Formats: sequence, structure tokens, C-alpha cells
Amino acid sequence: MRADRLVAALLLLQGRGRLTASELATELEISVATARRDLEALSAAGIPVYPQPGRGGGWSLVGGARTDLTGLTAAEARALFLLLGPATTAAPALTTALRKLVRALPATFRADAEAAARAVVSDPARWGEAGREPPALVRTLQDAVVAGRKVRLTYAGKGGEPAERLVDPLGLVDKDGLWYLVAGTEAGRRTYRVDRVTAAAPTGLPAERPDGFDLAAEWERVVGEVERRRSLVTAVVLVADRHAGILRDRFGRHCEVLGHEPDGRARVRVAAPMALSIAEQLAGWGAQVEVVEPEAVRAELARIGAELVARYAPEAAVTREG
Repeated sequence: MRADRLVAALLLLQGRGRLTASELATELEISVATARRDLEALSAAGIPVYPQPGRGGGWSLVGGARTDLTGLTAAEARALFLLLGPATTAAPALTTALRKLVRALPATFRADAEAAARAVVSDPARWGEAGREPPALVRTLQDAVVAGRKVRLTYAGKGGEPAERLVDPLGLVDKDGLWYLVAGTEAGRRTYRVDRVTAAAPTGLPAERPDGFDLAAEWERVVGEVERRRSLVTAVVLVADRHAGILRDRFGRHCEVLGHEPDGRARVRVAAPMALSIAEQLAGWGAQVEVVEPEAVRAELARIGAELVARYAPEAAVTREG
């Protein structure tokens, strides 16, 4: 990837003051000709990089020019490599880029940066699950976002037939192994699950990107809307205090301990899209959980209990066999 080489070359020049093309080639594991082309590209881009011929010559940044990227403090460098290090387990190309950037750091920062890069391994697979690979089309969509080009998607919505639509790709989000595309459409901004995209054809048409668009802020808005829809029904339940943490694991952010009863039980509020959803989560607890309100959840639990009794009670089994 040429971009990471150019950044690394610039970092090296700033850190060391002067480099020959041969020295740069050795550091970045490229040919001398490639190193020379990269240095010329930096100069052509307007960065004050110039060659000095003769003994002791080489390429240098004129006038002590500096870049914001290399103004990293030791703490910033450590934080950066702590963040990037785990990603290299899933992206071999990033390993190479990271190694080049480490070499380009000031010598006093390198040991800490290398240690930070090795300090964390990210294993996204849950126990008992195989590792998740990103959908095949993630790279295609990433390229379209970076290039700023419209994409023609074939998308199969939940329970619907695949349909084609032309979108302006604005950004991608990886949420716990599920990838989402945030895009602009004629009907407004939409979010698509990438694993439901069956085809993505980049076009030569420029994408429309709203001024000041902030992907993180947009995703926060999307999450807020989804979570609102997932918490349309609330219920108040009583459960032994030692079990409140288990309920919190089950309901996530839609679980809140309100207080404690005189008998020591915790009063907990839980939420889900429907009364049935709450009842299904609580049915396995039996008498260990008491639903105080609403009546709709109590009724669903009673219905589930009646169905279980009808199927599994001894007299019901005898009736079926007889």
C-alpha cells in the first residue's frame, strides 16, 4: 500500500533529519528505485522534501518542517499502538504497515510502541463459536466510501424480496461482528446490514456526502433509535438480589435495579419490544421471578405456563398415549 509507505517515509525524514534513498529502501523493505519514487512523490505533493547531492547528502525536510502526525507524544504513540495492535491479528497488511510506522517513530518511542502493539490480542469469537469473518462485500463498500462513489446495492431486507437501490455510501460500522453500511438514498439516510447485501456494484457516479457528516454521531443516533424500539414495553419484577446481575446480562442496557424490598429481593425494571418478548425471557425462571406489572406480561407468562402444563403434565401425557 503506497499511502502507508509515504507516511512512514515522512516520519523517518522528520525523525532522522536526512535519509538516502538506499537507507529508506532498507528501512521500508522496498527497492531503491521505489524509495526514490516515493521521495519524489512527497516533493511533488508540496512537502518540502529535497535531495542534496554529494558526500553526506540525501533527502531531508527543508527548514525543519514537521507534520502533525509526527508530533506524537510518548503517551499518544503508546495509545495509538495499543489500539492498532489487536487489529493486526485479522489484517496481515496492517502488520506490515505497523512495523514500518514503528521504525519511523523517534528512537525513544519505539520500545514502548512495540510493547503496546504486542500487549493486546483481540479474539472476537465467543466461547463455543467459530470466528466471524467480515462479509465478502465489506472491502468493496469500504473502497466506495473512500473513493466517494455511488454503489448499486441488491439488498434483501428482513423477510422481504431482494431489491436494487442506488445509494451514497457514507460509512461502515462493525458492531460486535455485524457490519452495517450507513448510506444516503432518495428517501433519506438509511442503514443496511452488510450480510443482507447480496451484490454491490460500484459506479462512476460521485456520491453526495452531507457537509459536516459525522459517522460516529450518526451511528449514535441509529443506535438510540433501535434501542428505543427495543424497549417499547417495560415490566417491573422482583428477584433474589443475587440473581439481579443475571437479569442484567440477559436484558443488557434494558435492565435497571430500582431498589430492594423488605424481604431482600431486588426490584428490577426490564424492557423489550413486546410483552411476549419479556415473558419468553422470564419463563425459565419459574417462581424465582415475580412480575409486578404490567398485566400483559403476567398474562403471557400464564399462557406459556398453561401450554407447558398441557403438554408435559403427567395426566396430559397419559391422555395423549391413551
